[in-house]
Amino acid sequence: MKRSFDLIVIGAGSGGLAAAKKAASYGASVAIVEGDLVGGTCVIRGCVPKKLLVCGSSLLESFLSAPSYGFDFDNLKIKSELLLANVRKEVKRLNELHENFLNKANVELFKGWGEFRNSNCIAIKNRINGEILNELYAERILIAVGGRPKRPSIEGASLGWTSDDMFLLKSFPKRITIVGAGYIACEFACILQGLGVEVTQLVRGERILRGFDFELSSALTEAMKNKGINLKFVENVYSIKGTPGSLTIKTNTGKEFDSNGLLFATGRQPFLDGLKLERAGIEILESKIKVDSESKTNISNIFAIGDVTDRINLTPVAIDEGRKFADRNYGASYRKVNYDFVPYAVFSQPEIASVGITEEKAIQLIGKDNIKVYRSIFRPLSKSLPKTDCKCILKLIVDKKNNKVLGCHMIGDNASEIIQMASISLMLGAKKSDFDNTMALHPTIAEEFVTMQ
Repeated sequence: MKRSFDLIVIGAGSGGLAAAKKAASYGASVAIVEGDLVGGTCVIRGCVPKKLLVCGSSLLESFLSAPSYGFDFDNLKIKSELLLANVRKEVKRLNELHENFLNKANVELFKGWGEFRNSNCIAIKNRINGEILNELYAERILIAVGGRPKRPSIEGASLGWTSDDMFLLKSFPKRITIVGAGYIACEFACILQGLGVEVTQLVRGERILRGFDFELSSALTEAMKNKGINLKFVENVYSIKGTPGSLTIKTNTGKEFDSNGLLFATGRQPFLDGLKLERAGIEILESKIKVDSESKTNISNIFAIGDVTDRINLTPVAIDEGRKFADRNYGASYRKVNYDFVPYAVFSQPEIASVGITEEKAIQLIGKDNIKVYRSIFRPLSKSLPKTDCKCILKLIVDKKNNKVLGCHMIGDNASEIIQMASISLMLGAKKSDFDNTMALHPTIAEEFVTMQ
């Protein structure tokens, strides 16, 4: 069947959904093509199910602290199979919800894998047998297929899991090895440890969370070790042998140990396989689609947003890119995405969240003598009765020349919620004096940001 539209969106993830619905709201005829569940990485196998696991995992710390508040819990245990089943049930509900949203927005959903025939035509293949189901034509085409986890080329790599696989498990293993130092590795290490799994994390370098504020990543390292996570630095997996559930892992240093499972959290890459971009003449640069400031590729009617491009790979960024694309091409707005002061978080335990530049980056850009760092380090009230060692660190990076706040960083309870609001201040060009002149809300963790001296 051949059909024509104003816009074809390839990929029904966060960015693609946002672009499709926004374009349709302006009266454009829109088709969206998806070979998997509607919702994309974030909703189906990323942010949302991961945060649900974080919520479940963090309960352990609450239960362990409960006796200091007078509660007595005996025989605590986690049924990970029930937790995972409930998470999958919620993901299914969200998938159906997003399909209904598309229907209400008058966006036509085509299920199957899309591939270019030329710069105006997309063929849709059956997800199982590869049969051509439809040919769609459009004036404009938007690529929003997102990314996929990378798996290293080592012996036995197929025996390991990626983050996608974790949400499909029937239950969690007794012991797991996690390879990686980024936010996905650290989040899953904390999640699984909190659910009673013995965790060993192999870190190729000398620190976790490279690119994050060093003081905060160091504090998280200490907290993870205190929780019982076995962090091994300057160590990487060399080979994996055995059978599912019973693995022998050898590292680059020659060490060998047994594990019930291994998670590769070693980065992600654009999911360009099968798109046949060469048929449309689309330019690729280092495995990513090259775009300009308006998300346009080298082909004037083809655009790309989200994790397939060499920009900030975060869900809210992809959503904003999608909406701004629709505004410019189908609405009356020509605004571009503002990539300054994008907040980001690591949903570890404790959380890390930041907006703006780190202390290390500020020194690199304007020099150590030109910045002033304000910090507050303390044990939060929630930890005062249990007497745990977990501490909060709040930091402001300030430009001495104009008193502007360049960065706002935090590790501790509700860090992501607090930094989300702080990002408004930085976006508006707040100075340290603006923080000083803001009345504190007591007793809170966030008040430390407006009382630092």
